[in-house]
Amino acid sequence: MNIHYLQHVPFEKLGVIETWAEENKHTVTETRLFENTDFPLQESFDWLFVMGGPMNIYEEKTYPWLREEKKFIQDTIKHGKHVMGICLGAQLIADVCGAKVFSNKYSEIGWFPVANDRSEKHPEWVRSLSSEFQAFHWHGDTFEIPEGAASFLASEACAHQGFYMDGGRIIGLQCHFELEAKGVHALIAECYDGEKPGPFVQDKEEIRNAHDYFENAHAQLFLILDRWSSE
Repeated sequence: MNIHYLQHVPFEKLGVIETWAEENKHTVTETRLFENTDFPLQESFDWLFVMGGPMNIYEEKTYPWLREEKKFIQDTIKHGKHVMGICLGAQLIADVCGAKVFSNKYSEIGWFPVANDRSEKHPEWVRSLSSEFQAFHWHGDTFEIPEGAASFLASEACAHQGFYMDGGRIIGLQCHFELEAKGVHALIAECYDGEKPGPFVQDKEEIRNAHDYFENAHAQLFLILDRWSSE
């Protein structure tokens, strides 16, 4: 299987998704939007991951490649591919699916619990995820749930942490399941500058010292990826 991902900045890559891909002998390619917009042909890949970044989805004047990226994501969805967006990537998916992206009441930076709605209205793969677990967050914006999508994750600071469409073929995750420790440290080094204190903004040392949360967050993600690969 061929996995492609859209990378917005050098320090936000696939994380443990790449580890999972290597272990399952899948190929991985990328479009580095901070360098070029050479998008692949639709027939050249099976899954698309849209990663995070410090920019906002509406900053098209500053980042003109956002227009082309949105068209590519929309085209990929229309081609019936599996698509997952993380943080900025989830906001981009929400946007191309007609939902509003806007400033959240709170900035959410650090490790905070997310609750999973495991009710019977959701498919089995949603119910297989933990009912609550610590996830990593770094965002100031949020999104409305696109028409035809279902919300399944929420945190105290942000009501919409995750949605899916078409049974789970398309998934948007506002929080990060994929990051490893080195990815978190890179975010701190690149983005933690003059962050305003708030009820959902942890300091740098508190974020760095949260070593115990990675394994379970990765396990939630692997459940989703294993389910995708079985389809």
